[in-house]
Amino acid sequence: MIIYGKNPVKELLADPRSRIDEVIAAKDSRNEGDREILALAKKRGVRVQLLPREAVTRLTGTSSHQGVAARVPEWEYSSVGDIIERAQGKLEKLLVVILDHLEDPQNLGAIIRTVDVLGAHGVVIPKDRAASVTPAVIKASAGAINHVPVARVTNISNVIEELKRERVWIVGADAKASKPVYEEDLSKVDLGLVIGNEGKGISAKVREKCDFLVSIPQSGTVTSLNASVSAGVLVYEIMRQRGIFTQG
Repeated sequence: MIIYGKNPVKELLADPRSRIDEVIAAKDSRNEGDREILALAKKRGVRVQLLPREAVTRLTGTSSHQGVAARVPEWEYSSVGDIIERAQGKLEKLLVVILDHLEDPQNLGAIIRTVDVLGAHGVVIPKDRAASVTPAVIKASAGAINHVPVARVTNISNVIEELKRERVWIVGADAKASKPVYEEDLSKVDLGLVIGNEGKGISAKVREKCDFLVSIPQSGTVTSLNASVSAGVLVYEIMRQRGIFTQG
């Protein structure tokens, strides 16, 4: 797999557990950020290949590579069990974001970034008819993908049932839900937060398995928020209720 962008490559190089076959940089890349990446590659003993910028564009398939790319093994997904163990290892109540056939790679990358920044424990995605971890998702996550476990599963409904057996409550995001998120006490239980498809929302089958639904209050004229923005608002509110964000 070829990943691209300064933040994703830098985060990868900074993680001693990561596997990197080589770093590819445009010959005309000379700013401080580029020098830092090349220094990290040298420190890690990673081979660096300098190419014309047009060659980097052909290699990555995009012009938004920022002059830096890396060749890495295919992405290795985590398991749902890994996400649960992550929360347990931190002695925290679980918060896992479950994506019900989200299709936009930018949304997936942004949600992964949100999970990392706000302190949730992982993301679950389905194998079919949904965005998976690709170079575009890795770039959109701004390097957060290296710190957030992502589980790719065959059936979202089955995973929800498994989580329920582990005493995890499932809350679905629904713009039409009568109860706003801040009126639910989400501080004391393990949670799976379901975010639906960009256009269709949560599927009927998954909606039935949710223990309750919450909405985000709105005052504007647009009918709904972008999926990644909704996820950010809801994850923040849950973590706020848990006392993660306090004035100091």
